[in-house]
Amino acid sequence: MGFTVSNQQQLLSKMATGNGHGENSPYFDGWKAYDSNPFHPTKNPNGVIQMGLAENELCFDLIEEWVLNNPEASICTVAGVNEFKDIAIFQDYHGLPEFRNAVANFMGKARGNQVTFDPDRIVMSGGATGAHEMIAFCLADPGDAFLVPVPYYPGFDRDLGWRTGVQLIPVACESSNSFKVTRAALEAAYEKAQKDNIRVKGLLITNPSNPLGTVLDRETLRSLVAFINEKKIHLVCDEIYAATVFSQPSFISIAEIIEEDIECDRNLVHIVYSLSKDMGFPGFRVGIVYSYNDAVVNCARKMSSFGLVSTQTQHLIASMLSDNDFVDRFIAQSAKRLKARHMRFTMGLAQVGTSCLKSNGGLFVWMDLHKLLKEQTFEAEMALWHTIIHEVKLNVSPGSSFHCPEPGWFRVCFANMDDKTMEIALTRIRTFVLQDKEAVAPRKKNRFWQSNLRLSFQSRRMDDIMMSPCMMSPQSPLVRAMT
Repeated sequence: MGFTVSNQQQLLSKMATGNGHGENSPYFDGWKAYDSNPFHPTKNPNGVIQMGLAENELCFDLIEEWVLNNPEASICTVAGVNEFKDIAIFQDYHGLPEFRNAVANFMGKARGNQVTFDPDRIVMSGGATGAHEMIAFCLADPGDAFLVPVPYYPGFDRDLGWRTGVQLIPVACESSNSFKVTRAALEAAYEKAQKDNIRVKGLLITNPSNPLGTVLDRETLRSLVAFINEKKIHLVCDEIYAATVFSQPSFISIAEIIEEDIECDRNLVHIVYSLSKDMGFPGFRVGIVYSYNDAVVNCARKMSSFGLVSTQTQHLIASMLSDNDFVDRFIAQSAKRLKARHMRFTMGLAQVGTSCLKSNGGLFVWMDLHKLLKEQTFEAEMALWHTIIHEVKLNVSPGSSFHCPEPGWFRVCFANMDDKTMEIALTRIRTFVLQDKEAVAPRKKNRFWQSNLRLSFQSRRMDDIMMSPCMMSPQSPLVRAMT
């Protein structure tokens, strides 16, 4: 006899039967569409290409080369088996000392060696997801809130709110100023929360931004520090994309800002980091909370018992990140390859009149398709997204899932595939955009798209497009973003 929904609600907790995880959002629906029909160059060439997953796969050749040259780094090899017993029985939730030292060293290098980090302040967790939840548990009670500039990573709603009961309050940002957070917007969100009797415990920022791929300038960071000091609330800085910045302006960590001669209560500043994006190791689940508050460090370290990084992983990471020559080479090559991939992708889009927000970091672009909307509404955005998923066969993420206040923006990941797959994805987008323009123009834009949209172009015509001399001018903001 099967359980009905009513039976489940009676037998299980509200958390188990609720939707706090957010898996029914468009952000995760796109993943499901990919999982049900994944692209493969030979086995399923007409499948969905995954462009909704921010993974960094551009430097795995360097990783594999290092692993082959350093077999002792793994306790499951002949060269490393002598360490097996000691690593297998290690249970201290502080983590292996060599692991914390190596991570602290890497965090400094990922920030251009502009700042150093204390290994004793590093608390490990099961990925950035676990790290965010851990810091939320440490800083806030159920019903309390964090201010978060929009657009922001959809997983934050789950990571910081599902099990903690913490609320996220959006801070308005607009495309007219490239979605930059302003002091006026922060004040407005804070004051509204006060009127609604919501206690604001902190401000959460991502730098570099997910989904924008932009970095915060020094003036903005100083303004954020002044704001949280004045309000006596916490500042949580998600810096998991620190080493993905591939051109100017360079990344500035909040750790660098608080070293300046400015008024700042360091007890209010906390950094979330991981190796999922900068190194491309999401499966290793290496998350970090770095706090300047001793009480938070102590509390988080106790909470880390619920999501420790395995000692086998710690041992491997410690060995790899202690190799300074390798780390320096990896960071440099990663930036070089990300820049090349970003340039190829954005130039390909620009050739068919599709622009992206000017960016220089992250593993994605913030693509502007508002001109393809039937009307400037989120309903029209979702209709366009369904077409891109099911007909164009690309899993891109709609801006509304990132709480973007304006319809028509999409996050498109470009670093989680090889060059050939990227070119196929780019061809699909370009073909769709051009066909949509052809379908709309004769009808004076009275129709959204042709119901019998075909995704194939005559090869001669596509070659003509690819060889078009109408490249972006040196004055284009997209070109300037790549230099």
